[in-house]
Order: sequence, then C-alpha cells, then structure tokens
Amino acid sequence: MFHSPIVAGGGVEPSPIRLRVLSLGAGVQSTTLALMAAHGHFGPLDCAIFADTGWEPAAVYEHLRWLMSPDVLPFPVHIVSARNLRESLIAAGNGKRWASIPAFTRTVDRRGNVSIGMIRRQCTTTSKIEPIRRKVRELAGLTRKRSPTYPVVHQWLGISMDEVVRMKPSRAAWQLNRFPLIESRMTRKDCLAWLKSHGYPKPPKSACIGCPFHSDAMWRSMRNNDRAAWDDAVEVDRAIRTGLRGIRGEVFLHRSGVPLDEADLSTAADHGQLDLWPNECEGMCGL
Repeated sequence: MFHSPIVAGGGVEPSPIRLRVLSLGAGVQSTTLALMAAHGHFGPLDCAIFADTGWEPAAVYEHLRWLMSPDVLPFPVHIVSARNLRESLIAAGNGKRWASIPAFTRTVDRRGNVSIGMIRRQCTTTSKIEPIRRKVRELAGLTRKRSPTYPVVHQWLGISMDEVVRMKPSRAAWQLNRFPLIESRMTRKDCLAWLKSHGYPKPPKSACIGCPFHSDAMWRSMRNNDRAAWDDAVEVDRAIRTGLRGIRGEVFLHRSGVPLDEADLSTAADHGQLDLWPNECEGMCGL
C-alpha cells in the first residue's frame, strides 16, 4: 500500500525532517489516516493536531475524545484554538470586530431588485490554519526563530482521491504538505470500507455547526437528527442579520438569503445545487 511520499510542490521526502504531523479534522478521511498510521501505514507520524473552533457538533467532540482515549492512537493529539467562532459571530452581530465567514448577503436596490452575494472567508485562516501553524512551529522548535529555507516538517492532510482539487502546496519553505490517502489512491468510500473492516466507528461529518457551505441535505440532516445543533445555528443566523462591520445588506447562513428556519430544505431544493465544498477552506475543513 505504501508508495513514495507525494508532497505538494513535487519530489520525494527530503532530509532532515524534524516533525511529521497530521492535521486532524476528526472527519472520515483524517480519522482513517490517523488510524492507518497507528497500524503502521505510510511511515512514522509524530502527532496530530486538532484545531477547535468551539462550534463543532457534539458528535465530533465525542469522536475526538474516543480517538484520544488510551490504546487508540500511539501518538499524541494536540488541541489548539484561536477563538470560539460562535462567540465571535454573536459579538459581530453587535458590531464587534470579527473574522468573517463565507455567509451570504441579501441586498435590495432602489428598484426592488434582490442580489445575493458572499462574504470573503477569513475563518479558516484565523481558526484553523494559523493556530495549527503556531503549534507545528512550537513542536518543531521554530518558535521565535528564523524559518529554515528547506523543509523540516511534513504536514499530513486527509484528502482523498475524490477531493483531489483540495490539494494545495504549503506556502512555507520549511514545511511540505503530504497526502497519504492520495498516495494509496483511496477515496472517501475506500476510507469508510477500511474503517468498517477494522471494526472502527464511522466518524461524523466534521464542520462547524453553522458553516454556510452546508448543502441543503446537510442542513436537513441537522434539523431532523441533531436538534440542539439546528437550534444553535438558527440562533446564530438571526444574530448576524445586521450589525456586521463593513457589510451591506442582511446576512444569512443559508445561500438562499432567507432565515435558516424558513429556507426550503426539501429534497427538491437539492436539484442543481452547487457543491461549494471542493473549493472551501484550503483543504483544512471537513476532513
């Protein structure tokens, strides 16, 4: 199953590598990658890092606790956090400074014409990429030091063949991104099959409760199966309607530009719906 490491930017693993770290989203792909590493696949892994936005579904936190329990993984899982995204959004609705999420705006011109737009995304960078990068630099002994001009860290990302468009190179010369599931040409379906064959539980969908990239199917599943998360998303959706700095019009979590609890989430509404996930979050969310 093992092939020469594929790293964004090309080439085979350079030397010396001080740290091999997995970005753990606690979804299907990164969970599979962590457990496969525990079984000795893909070579050594030093640790995993989970970036906690403070707004994951309860099932994700429960799954993370299981991964971190004794005798599941042979390497440590570090949890990092920059801020509680939910609290940041509530504060944003009151005019406070915020790290914008890709929510939808609804504006009406003088003629009554309605336009739906999308806010520029900053949440992935501030809530996931930056806190993970700080922890990686700490673990690699690079805190408050000049960065090497050659790779000393391999960051493993749980991106599978059906999400190959999410592969992105590291922007730092001292770090290379590695994609072990793609090395083995594994799809999400293959990951689920591997987990099942080894008796592991199916991981929950890993994404912030109120992520505007949710499909109608995801929103519908939340409404029908996780009422606490749904009620939470509806509350935050109402809180961000107005008051956000620098934003014209009203703001919504649902792409239709209507309140979440009024959005059409029927199966018919799924037809022709654009899938925003392949281009989201720079390969960091929903893994």
